[in-house]
Amino acid sequence: MEKLGLNELREMFLSFYESKDHLRLKSASLVPQGDKSILIINSGMAPLKAYFSGQETPPKERAVSCQKCIRTPDIERVGKTARHGTFFEMLGNFSFGDYFKKEAIASAWEFCTKVLKLPEDRLWVTIYLDDDEAFEIWHNDIKVPADRIVRMGKEDNFWEIGLGPCGPCSEIYFDRGPERGCGKDDCKLGCDCDRYIEFWNLVFTQFDKDEAGNYNRLAKPNIDTGMGLERISAIMQDVDNIFEVDTIRYILDYVCNLTGVKYGQDPKQDLSIRVITDHIRSTTFMTSDGILPSNEGRGYVLRRLLRRAARHGKLLGIEGVFLTKIARKVIEVSGEAYPELVEKQDYILNVIDIEENRFNETIDKGLNILESYIEDLNGSKSKTLSGEKAFELYDTYGFPLDLTRDVLEEQGLNVDEESFNKEMQAQRERARSGRADTSGEAWKEDIYSKLDKSIATTSFVGYNEYTSDSKILAVLTNNEIVKTASEGQEISVILATTPFYAESGGQVGDTGRIFNSSFELEVVDCKKVADGRFAHICKVVKGEVSIGDDCMAEINVSRRMAIARNHSTTHLLHKALRTVLGTHVEQAGSLVTPDRLRFDFSHFKAMTEEELESVERLVNEAILDSHDIFIKEASIAEAKQMGAMALFGEKYGDVVRVVKMGDYSVELCGGTHLATTSQAGLFKVISESGIAAGVRRIEAITGEKAYEHMKEEEKLVREISEKLKVFPKESPKKIEALMAQLKETERELAALKSKLATGALDDVIVNAKEIKGVKCIVHSFEGMNVDDLRGMGDKLRDRLANSLVILTTTEGDKISIVGMASKQAVAQGAHAGNVIKEVTKYAGGSGGGRPDMAQGGIKDASKLQDALALVEGVLQGQLK
Repeated sequence: MEKLGLNELREMFLSFYESKDHLRLKSASLVPQGDKSILIINSGMAPLKAYFSGQETPPKERAVSCQKCIRTPDIERVGKTARHGTFFEMLGNFSFGDYFKKEAIASAWEFCTKVLKLPEDRLWVTIYLDDDEAFEIWHNDIKVPADRIVRMGKEDNFWEIGLGPCGPCSEIYFDRGPERGCGKDDCKLGCDCDRYIEFWNLVFTQFDKDEAGNYNRLAKPNIDTGMGLERISAIMQDVDNIFEVDTIRYILDYVCNLTGVKYGQDPKQDLSIRVITDHIRSTTFMTSDGILPSNEGRGYVLRRLLRRAARHGKLLGIEGVFLTKIARKVIEVSGEAYPELVEKQDYILNVIDIEENRFNETIDKGLNILESYIEDLNGSKSKTLSGEKAFELYDTYGFPLDLTRDVLEEQGLNVDEESFNKEMQAQRERARSGRADTSGEAWKEDIYSKLDKSIATTSFVGYNEYTSDSKILAVLTNNEIVKTASEGQEISVILATTPFYAESGGQVGDTGRIFNSSFELEVVDCKKVADGRFAHICKVVKGEVSIGDDCMAEINVSRRMAIARNHSTTHLLHKALRTVLGTHVEQAGSLVTPDRLRFDFSHFKAMTEEELESVERLVNEAILDSHDIFIKEASIAEAKQMGAMALFGEKYGDVVRVVKMGDYSVELCGGTHLATTSQAGLFKVISESGIAAGVRRIEAITGEKAYEHMKEEEKLVREISEKLKVFPKESPKKIEALMAQLKETERELAALKSKLATGALDDVIVNAKEIKGVKCIVHSFEGMNVDDLRGMGDKLRDRLANSLVILTTTEGDKISIVGMASKQAVAQGAHAGNVIKEVTKYAGGSGGGRPDMAQGGIKDASKLQDALALVEGVLQGQLK
């Protein structure tokens, strides 16, 4: 066999099926689009479910792709074995009701034996137990000997996920020879050893499983195949596992060079090397698709992978951040096949660098907390850290269990791993329950997908027209397809031609009316539905509407113009943000309505006042420059030559719409826009905030709304100056003077309170109880802040050489508690932190600290006095 590289094999597969009239599909984003059943794309067919279910019409009935995928169920096993990995590429050819078993099997065999030149006598095949049709094709047409065709049961060779399309499978195996087997006499296909490797799964989707459990024959069966690129690469390169494959080994070797560790010498070090090698591939690809580290969903998967890789770097002795160096190698070997890696390189490296630095900070916090737990264990003479505390370290600070275990073992301690695992399982159950009922979501048909296929795709003329003659093609109400609807009913209608923009790309749908001489519909929204149709969400305000009626469709023009102002200005804002903050800024989401615009973007800290002012000024300058807005359709390649930016999560066809605003901004966009930037009038930022780790949000207004906002601000300034009895421009100085006066008054009041409280010290000391020679003071003050309370505690402790002082203060509904212990009292065993912990716990609060100083808060005021009554008993138990 010829030794072929991974990148070479990918292109060979795609080109082979292109030669058989398949459309080459670009790999979809790892972020599922419109599919709630999965968190991350995990198979080649996952992005194509809508085509297989009939909800969408595929661009061609034959397709081929190489899909990037992530699977994390066995994340803890990655590195421990050389078989497991989280990132992989899945080669696949697909037929949407075109060819079926015979052609699928024949082309797969041709690719294996004629293109890859795999020896026929080393290829084995499995089929579903009852699939005689597949057996006949393999045996009679392809001439595979019957003894190399193995029938297997439903668990192995029948594909189904809940309800919907399903069917039998046929898998192709490669026999790597007895030298890679287990040596047992009964070693055969299905053995756990490494001799027989399954590398291609052909799924024959010929049934539709209904809710009653029946398998109904599909009128047009489909083909869905999947071949792991890394796995076929390992076979062609005659290596034992995916980490030996050329492109992955290149990354692994770099990890070794970076750490100075030789692979294959130490099992523990090998584990760490494999973890880093695998996880940095997943991390780099996930980040390129706009996933950002967070504590939930896809972001949590990314954070976990990244931090696990960083942790194993530390185990190999790497100091400081290092993952971006390895990420560059991933981009180097995969950038040609996935150009988004190269295009977004700076952004990818920035995200990884910030998260790794953040982990370095949190790991130090975790160590500090673990040290406090160790101190508590030593104090209580216990040897085992609870699983709950270990899980808190893991869940809150990203502190791996193995690190917790290592640190504890150094102190002669251990961790309750059983209860830790229970906490982990509970978390998994919570996450699973959030998606428990979504396994079939992507396969479910909505009412629009049940419309007759003869109903034409809606023709959208709204880029250039505000009204159009049209015809009613379908009427739907209460999730049913009907022929007519009458006054008062809420319905949706499908039109042949429409000027109504359907909600898409963050822009809301148009409103308006559809009418003729017999009826009038008020359109409140417009949405894209199956097969390129637009659903107009309406209320019948007059007459009766029926399928086939001719009509006039008319949008609300003033509302459309307000939306266009906000949408065009969103493009100007994007450009201004990249100018002021840097090219790492990428759009992460947007909402364009007639009243405002909302723009989410990648940035890793809050914007300063100066940065916001600069952005606002640049946008308004672009508006005043009155750039012509030029819109044209172009190929992706031509659009990129024009400098157009593609956005995360957006699907683009072969032809895209380029929106160019003078020489200032060029973006791919399907929305509605102004003719010139000056039509936006005015731009004003209303707020800037963080919505997730690494994602900021700007909300802004334009045009009339911006003018109204400025008038309201002007009115507010006028009212303030009138109350201050000064001219508006003098208001700031007047307010400063009043604040200074207020501050001085507060200082005088605080001094007076302190003087009065100090005068009461003697009364407090008189009431002290003596316990084993230690003076115990418990007292409550009213209206004193925490700083003053600590000061009072210091004074009391200084007055009494051997004392424990517990003080509380109530400010509004907030109760604060402070504890102090003198050196002599601490030497006798007094621990202020543990006293405060017990008292606050009893009263529903929390607190703690060092032996000599601690503080906390109490939530239940009704339990305050009972809680304070515990102090003497706790102290009694502490003292020697």
